[in-house]
Amino acid sequence: MANLTIKNVPEKLHRRLKQSAAEHRRSVNSEVIACLERELMSRRVDPEEFLAEVRQLRERLAAKTGIFVTDKDLREAKNWGRP
Repeated sequence: MANLTIKNVPEKLHRRLKQSAAEHRRSVNSEVIACLERELMSRRVDPEEFLAEVRQLRERLAAKTGIFVTDKDLREAKNWGRP
């Protein structure tokens, strides 16, 4: 495994890393690795692919249940109860 040295870490960031490590019961080193993996190894979402998947799910739901949820329905549900 490779080693990495990080210099000049801002104090505020270092405190936050220590706090996060404690919350997750990890060492600071393990927390840094977890943060890097989460950021760099996550799959980037292509908006067009994502929307195509959502449309397919919406159509399957409509075919199975007879319920078709529109964009308007979603907006109204999202805004329901908001001032």
